[in-house]
Amino acid sequence: MLHTPPGFIPAHVAALPVAPTALAFAFAQGKLLVSGDEHAPTVPLIGELDRAGVLGERHHLGRLDGADCIAVTLADDAQAPEGMRLAGLRSLFLRVPEPILATAARAFQVVEWDRTHRFCGRCGARTQDKEGERAKLCPACGYTAYPRISPAMMVLVTRGSELLLARANRFPGAMYSALAGFVESGESIEDCIHREVREEVGVEVDGLRYFASQSWSFPHSLMIAYTARYAGGHLRPDPTEIADVRWFHVDALPELPSTVSIARRLIDTTAQGIRGGVTPVG
Repeated sequence: MLHTPPGFIPAHVAALPVAPTALAFAFAQGKLLVSGDEHAPTVPLIGELDRAGVLGERHHLGRLDGADCIAVTLADDAQAPEGMRLAGLRSLFLRVPEPILATAARAFQVVEWDRTHRFCGRCGARTQDKEGERAKLCPACGYTAYPRISPAMMVLVTRGSELLLARANRFPGAMYSALAGFVESGESIEDCIHREVREEVGVEVDGLRYFASQSWSFPHSLMIAYTARYAGGHLRPDPTEIADVRWFHVDALPELPSTVSIARRLIDTTAQGIRGGVTPVG
């Protein structure tokens, strides 16, 4: 599951000069610039980008196992130089080491913030990087914009030995997962869980229990996962979001999300507990 790697030390200012061996997490059109073949992609070094003439805004992320990590915002129409290609982060799941993937996900969020906050949202003036912190400062009106983080709940509803799993309209193939939704203004996470479950599938829940959280850079979410107990109601999926929703016995689960996601860890851990006689409680 994606999380801050044990060997990662975050920082927004690099010791100068940055070594040519620094890892370069360069993005264009939401895709990461990688070297190597499709089966063994690698993140290029800053020195390699310099030799290839690849230009872009650079943001220091920190150090991973002693190596500087730099996020690079490329132009939207940038083309990959010879020997490199642009790849979506999801296509790199299980193909690159998890510490590299987690750092790339962090870089993506910084790049998206940099790309979408070039101008002030209050007065329209061009922004500049704020000294001393990761922020954009408007020199005209003084407005400060920090990287955006959007909290979202995820909840796995249980009913005895069954799990409530849904296939969203946006999911590929026949994959099912736990329910999820973004927190709205004025809501707590718990408020959001009750509302989203009611709106998406028409049932009520109780016994909410916190599981874990995960940064999810698609594009800038913080997933906060819970388990909950079924408390009543009949399944009525919202057709605008849910293609199908069913109760699955823990020994007959459908196709599930990648092990990189917190959803898979939530489902696997809960199912294992139920098989072992541990009933989720709130």
